[in-house]
Amino acid sequence: MSTQSLTHRASPFVELDRQTWSRLSHEIDVPLTAQEIENLRGLGDRLDVDEVREVYLPLSRLLTLYDASANHLNSETNAFLGEDHARTPFVIGIAGSVAAGKSTTARLLREMLSRWPSTPNVQLVTTDGFLYPNAELVRRGLMDRKGFPESYDRRALLRFMSEIKSGAPEVRAPKYSHTTYDILPDEEIVVTKPDVVIVEGLNVLAPAKLSPGNRAALALSDFFDFSIYVDARTSDIEHWYVERFQALRSSAFANPQSYFHRYANLTDAEAVEVATDIWRRINEPNLEQNVRPTRGRARLILSKDQDHKTRRVLLRKN
Repeated sequence: MSTQSLTHRASPFVELDRQTWSRLSHEIDVPLTAQEIENLRGLGDRLDVDEVREVYLPLSRLLTLYDASANHLNSETNAFLGEDHARTPFVIGIAGSVAAGKSTTARLLREMLSRWPSTPNVQLVTTDGFLYPNAELVRRGLMDRKGFPESYDRRALLRFMSEIKSGAPEVRAPKYSHTTYDILPDEEIVVTKPDVVIVEGLNVLAPAKLSPGNRAALALSDFFDFSIYVDARTSDIEHWYVERFQALRSSAFANPQSYFHRYANLTDAEAVEVATDIWRRINEPNLEQNVRPTRGRARLILSKDQDHKTRRVLLRKN
């Protein structure tokens, strides 16, 4: 299903082309240097100063407006109740396929939002840390479904978000290594009194699933104040995935400690064959069955063309 289908006739989204969206930044300067942008860019992304200025600068400004609105609502609610409850962190969820660029989006927004005076403390958490350890995935027969909803410790993830939104002064999350492709048993990510928390992952917009006998259930997105979906055609994402896999042979895969070290010496043709097989057996089915169906639940959709540039932005009306 194309992005256009979301905006056909009576749509809950306002669709803005890149030129129209870029005007919303007005005359705000890009707060990052070209070198900082280069450092934030993921492998295969074409992120540059123009993309930051025309797409992400207006987005960061919009997010600060939503944050300010949430702060105002908290003050008004306190006045109504005659209470003085501290405001909890503003939480942003970022979803999208493997290789679509959601991790770069999350890192970039963390840096940009931390430059705004109202949100100096911005912390990023990926849901990779809540994957079951490989040994548990093997025990459950889920290693070939890593990244599918059932491969995550959903209860631990919901507890983590509940503590964040309860205003706990310190919240800990497991740490994941993309080198070993597993949870690091003795390491944690510590989130301490943030203004904003960005939660990035494949399935962060998935709806709640009721267990037999349960009348209510929580979804991770219930804790979000704003959500973003990074979108592109399936054929384009597959191409980006294969390109990235080829490039990783001489970088991450070359590390002897890497889980994927066995792929380091593949020829170009072999790398394309292996990457395409992995994509079509695992990543594409997960995208089509679990990830893309959550797109319409986002508050904002960044729609990319085959050159990795954002061409359209869809913003929910309400």
